[in-house]
This record gives sequence, C-alpha cells and structure tokens, in this order.
Amino acid sequence: MEGKVVIITGASSGIGKACAAAFGKAGAKVVITGRREEALRQASGELAGLGIDHRVVVADVSVEGDNQETIRQTVAHYGRIDVLINNAGITMRAMFEETDVAVIKKVMDTNFYGTVYATKHALPYLRQTNGSIVGISSIAGYRGLPVRCGYSASKFAMQGFLEALRTELLHQGVHVLVACPGFTTSNIRNAALVKDGSVGGESPRDEEKMMSAEEVAQRILRATRRRQRDLILTTQGKLTIFLNKWFPAFMDQMVYNTLAKEKDSPLKRER
Repeated sequence: MEGKVVIITGASSGIGKACAAAFGKAGAKVVITGRREEALRQASGELAGLGIDHRVVVADVSVEGDNQETIRQTVAHYGRIDVLINNAGITMRAMFEETDVAVIKKVMDTNFYGTVYATKHALPYLRQTNGSIVGISSIAGYRGLPVRCGYSASKFAMQGFLEALRTELLHQGVHVLVACPGFTTSNIRNAALVKDGSVGGESPRDEEKMMSAEEVAQRILRATRRRQRDLILTTQGKLTIFLNKWFPAFMDQMVYNTLAKEKDSPLKRER
C-alpha cells in the first residue's frame, strides 16, 4: 500500500474510519468522505495524529455530483486512485408492511446507488493503476433478514452489481472484492431508520459480542493486498451462508427465531 491512494466513503465512523487508519498505517494516502462534517473532522484529527497523509471531502454518496467532486479532488491533489472502498451505508429496522416506501428508497440510494456512482466515476482511474474496487456488503447480501428488508435488498443489489462488474473487468486488470462482515461493532444500528424514516437511536443487539471494526478493517486490508474475490467474516456469517445455500427452508425459521429475540423485535407479535 506504500504510496497508493485510497478513497473510503462513509469514513467518519465504524468500519470506514477503521479502514482509513489501517490503510494509512500501511503507507497509503487516504481520502475520507461522509455527510457529517464534524465527525469527518474528528476522524481527520485522529488520522493526523497517526501521521497519515489524508484529505477530507464532505460528500453524500447518494448524490452523483458529490461522487464526481470526490474523484475530481482526489485526482487533482494526488494524481491517481488505487483503491476505492465503497463503505457508506445505512440500515433500517421495521416490518415491511408498516414501512414507508421512501425509507427503502433512501437505503437503496445510499447503499446501492452510492456504490454505483462512486465506482462509475473512479473506474477510469482505477483502470490506469490496475486498482481495486471494494464493496463493504453484509451477510444480509446473501441471506435476506426480516425487519431489514430494505437493507437486505440494497446489499443483494450491491453484490449483483459488483459480481457483474468483476466479470466485465476480468481481463482488464481491475480487482473487485466483496467484503461481508457479520455483525460488527459500529454505529450503523444506532442510526437505523424506522418505519417513518426517523432514526431509531438504539442498537437492538449486544455490541460487546461482535467483531470490532478495527479487526474487520485489518481483514479487508489483507484481502485487498491479496486481491481476493470474496471476504466473509465471522463464524456465524460463514455458517449462515452455508446453511442458507443447502437448507433454505430450515434457515427461514432459524433466522426468524434469532431475530425475534432482539430487543423490542416486531417479529414477536407474529409468533
């Protein structure tokens, strides 16, 4: 990673911020983006304290023009792009029947279209450097999760897009990695949208038992260096994907029962 230029969307917290530190410590020059300027500035201060060469771009990935501006500023300052990490994401938590469709659209605009926009405008430069496109997806991109139908749909869409793109680029030297963490310590659940589009504000899961964002970032760094195709994290995540492939009906009930145990789960009313 020495001297390479890495763009990370949604880097003001969680996995994105951890990736900025991990790639920066490995010698990369890092461009961090996000909507929350104050949080980005705080992340910037932490990177500066680590001696990491970096730039901050306040940008909303759901807006195509913001992605264009991120790419423009990166190339103007550093002259190249070697890695694009599509990390920006939001989630939702509500029964589909009760959810305003605008909530699902907002999730898709960030998680799916944000990846499409950033990748579209970075690709010409990544082809020049035989670079890497990384999509931070989820186990929810393999197995649909109840009460998170919009989130699952966005991750399935992201993975289908990146798989198709990987095949298009098969002989063009561009590496595409789809990384799927299991449940990870981050603020994404605290910022989950509920049925009316407001923020829920409290994680329904025990965060202390999850893989840390820092460990996830180190695994992503290693997979990017090795130009891996896929990265599936946590034993629970790997087991979920395996069982869902071979025993899908069994997994319907298992996933239901597991998520029904969450604090204030609406699934409990269905039992």
